[in-house]
Amino acid sequence: MSNENTKKEQKPQAGWVKWVKFGFWTLLLLLFLAWNGSWWGLIVVPFIYDAYITKKIPWTWWRKSKNKTVRGVMSWVDAIVFALVAVYFVNLYLFQNYVIPSSSLEKSLLTGDYLFVSKLSYGPRKAITPLHMPLTAHTIPVLNVKSFLEKPQWSYRRVKGLGHVKQGDIVVFNYPSGDTVALNVQDRDFYTLCYEIGEQVFPYNRQGLTLGQQRDIYAAQYAAGRNYIADNPGQFGDIAARPVDMREHYVKRCVGMPGQRLQIKGGIVYTDGKPESRPENVEYCYAVTLRYPIPDDFCREHGITMEDRSYGEQRSDGTFLLCMPMTAKTKAALEARKDFVISVEPYPSASGIDLYPHNKETGWTANDYGPVWIPKRGTALHLTLDNLPVYERAISVYEGNDLQVRDGKIYINGEQTDYYTFQMDYYWMMGDNRDRSADSRFWGFVPEDHIVGKPILVWLSLDKDYGWLDGKVRWNRLFRMVESLKK
Repeated sequence: MSNENTKKEQKPQAGWVKWVKFGFWTLLLLLFLAWNGSWWGLIVVPFIYDAYITKKIPWTWWRKSKNKTVRGVMSWVDAIVFALVAVYFVNLYLFQNYVIPSSSLEKSLLTGDYLFVSKLSYGPRKAITPLHMPLTAHTIPVLNVKSFLEKPQWSYRRVKGLGHVKQGDIVVFNYPSGDTVALNVQDRDFYTLCYEIGEQVFPYNRQGLTLGQQRDIYAAQYAAGRNYIADNPGQFGDIAARPVDMREHYVKRCVGMPGQRLQIKGGIVYTDGKPESRPENVEYCYAVTLRYPIPDDFCREHGITMEDRSYGEQRSDGTFLLCMPMTAKTKAALEARKDFVISVEPYPSASGIDLYPHNKETGWTANDYGPVWIPKRGTALHLTLDNLPVYERAISVYEGNDLQVRDGKIYINGEQTDYYTFQMDYYWMMGDNRDRSADSRFWGFVPEDHIVGKPILVWLSLDKDYGWLDGKVRWNRLFRMVESLKK
């Protein structure tokens, strides 16, 4: 009797627990769908109901198999599938890991910093390329094949987040010029490479030409450079196209916001006529003449890396000339060392075809650039042949319009016009290592659909210049909030 009474008492409790579990997961799903702004996920509700209530579908059939091999293999398959789904969800909606690959943000974020990047800070971007392998970028390691299927491609949408990009934020985004790459030289911007090669294979004197004629010459040189790359796959590799969310990740500081007018004068960024509040750790390159190489203890004390010292030469008189990026504090410390320092002079900044919009006639340099107006969603811009090179890529590539110039007139989607209203916000991104940063000065605006997230925490930091027993781990940076480091 006691056993029967116990069973009777357990049945309603077991049934109550099942309904609570079903209700909990269903409510969680409904909240997620409401936040996501899509109700297609309601088709999952019957499966949740079956998993907890009716149990008609044999979800774990393999656990009852008499074959140990089947049970063993399927248990691994079950665990792997669950892990991949969980990782896909976490990477898409919550956060992902990112490692700083270059020195463009030094000394705020250092090469070898491992970051947690928050997707919630600016709102998670819904998948544009939904069918891809989690935990990979655009290529599956070892196999060296694409990690994604090109179709389907979904339109850009962003879920509501905790805030928006602000001026001064450090931001992770997909590399805008990474839509096309030459696979053997992926470290080079494809468009800059095309223009550089085009100048060599199709030289042309532009003196005395009108703006329209100059634009045609640049277009012809770009086409010549691209054709040369395509005709020499042994040197450059195949030309590959990548969707927005499968492009390389970059991390830079946002120095210009949508609707602002930006100009760089003497290395200082001005927005709407006001100078920036420069980060304390901003670096510029200097030509340093030395009697002998900088001592290692000085380098360690001031955070001077091997990469910082790698651009230079020994002169015939025995002195050394280096091109080094330095903060104002490091520069003052170096100038004070008269025992091995002869002189510290400003180093010329980049100029010419390398700079966006790849037009030498602008006369712009990396330290004297612009002015340019940063496109803002819903704002109409008066287009001229003068400013068209700056905005042509945003109009035609990022926003998908057919833009042509015929007989000195601008046509968008077949209609002659002098105005264009932008459909997205755009941002101007730059590195703190100003003279060694591939940023908006070289490839232009960052569209809002390229924004990935905001780095919030350094969870590991490894210095490639040192060994495991000689300072490789930067213990003072572990589990530091990026907000406390970026100033």
